[in-house]
Amino acid sequence: MEAMTSRPSWRKSSYSSSNGGNCVELADLGAVVGVRDSKDPGAGHLSVSRDALRVLLTDLKRS
Repeated sequence: MEAMTSRPSWRKSSYSSSNGGNCVELADLGAVVGVRDSKDPGAGHLSVSRDALRVLLTDLKRS
């Protein structure tokens, strides 16, 4: 397992609005990508592989 030496830099989608809607944030966590709820960042995050995230985003774009 890769050790984190600094705090991750969380990024919100440029498609997110500032009205408090449903948004997620992503962070590069080394071997995986962190995904968290932008409204509740203290609740933790989900770690997913880059391949799994790529498949998810591809499927969402098709919807």
